[in-house]
Amino acid sequence: MLFHLLSGTLRFNELRKHIANVTPRMLTNQLRELEDDGLIERKVYAQVPPKVEYSLSELGRSMEPILLALKHWGDANISLYGKPRGLDPRESAAAETRTEQTDARAPL
Repeated sequence: MLFHLLSGTLRFNELRKHIANVTPRMLTNQLRELEDDGLIERKVYAQVPPKVEYSLSELGRSMEPILLALKHWGDANISLYGKPRGLDPRESAAAETRTEQTDARAPL
């Protein structure tokens, strides 16, 4: 969750889309714990339907170099453990781009 919040403020369902197989209850519990720890900030807007946004606090933002280092390490070592397919939307977008580039080069 912290890694996804590096890109900016996200709402509950936006976070849910980034995290595969997370239940609403588990996501809520984790967000509350991170807020209690001072790593994220929760902003509630007084409107109907309710709007709640989550962002990194100053303390959470200070973890950016660590989170990025963990991401780079994970990317470099993912082949050791394998990765479930279809969970990272960036991979499917990259694959589509490669397919389009390959199709564009193919002779008619």
